[in-house]
Amino acid sequence: MKWLVTMAGAAVVLIILRDVFHTLWHPTRHGGLSRIIMTGLWRLSSRLSPGWRAAGLAGPLGMVTVVVIWAGSVALGWALIYWPHMPQGFTFSSALEPTGHSGPVDAFYVSLVILATLGLGDIAPADSWLRIVAPVEALVGFALLTATVSWILGIYPALARRRTLALRIAHLRRASPAAGRLNSSAGAAVLDGLAADVARTCVDFLQYAESYYFHDGHDDTSLALNVAYAWEVADRARRAPHADAAVPAAALTAALEDLADILDQRFLHTAGTTLQIFRAYAQDHGRA
Repeated sequence: MKWLVTMAGAAVVLIILRDVFHTLWHPTRHGGLSRIIMTGLWRLSSRLSPGWRAAGLAGPLGMVTVVVIWAGSVALGWALIYWPHMPQGFTFSSALEPTGHSGPVDAFYVSLVILATLGLGDIAPADSWLRIVAPVEALVGFALLTATVSWILGIYPALARRRTLALRIAHLRRASPAAGRLNSSAGAAVLDGLAADVARTCVDFLQYAESYYFHDGHDDTSLALNVAYAWEVADRARRAPHADAAVPAAALTAALEDLADILDQRFLHTAGTTLQIFRAYAQDHGRA
């Protein structure tokens, strides 16, 4: 029974580390803790209060919840590893009675101290294998902190790129009386740059799927509000007779189709046309 509990704790740690790996370094569409929590909070925000979603609380709160669960589950897993081997596998300070400080709460305390690399020393591993396992937990704690910072530093630049794309589309919308000038060499360069920005946004949604659940911006910086107009511009330019605009317009159309496919497969599940998916995207972000 002692080693069964220990193996159960090791399994919990491995499951959480696998989830961290798939969230940060190998994102897939097959779920994971972060996806479940972010999706749940997003849906809950639409039911509780439209203002809560509009304020952009679902994304940041979801990230905090995921990180807390990661850290708490790792600490719990290591506590299950330590608990069956207390008190005989540990040394205690003179102020502590070993038999009175060997329960599950004490094991969780030891795990938290090691995970946070505090090194208080009042309860320390004594068995040789525990003296190896404990530093491994400290390394995992450091890696978890680094992963959290990397996650944050990855998502917010992705949000900035998405809002910049929306602003570029909004600028085109404001210049709609001159939209015919897109059918020129200069207009082709604009379409080509827009296609590149859409492609970057596609990669951001694949690499940082959690960014979907963040506030999409206000009006001009809202991609959900402006992306349908980009589709209209691409369609108009694709039908134009100017040869220089043909290839950039086709590239922009393909990039927007890829974006719609990613949005539908990962988040919306409408199985509709590109324009229908963009309208569902706008509705999901309160921009219908």
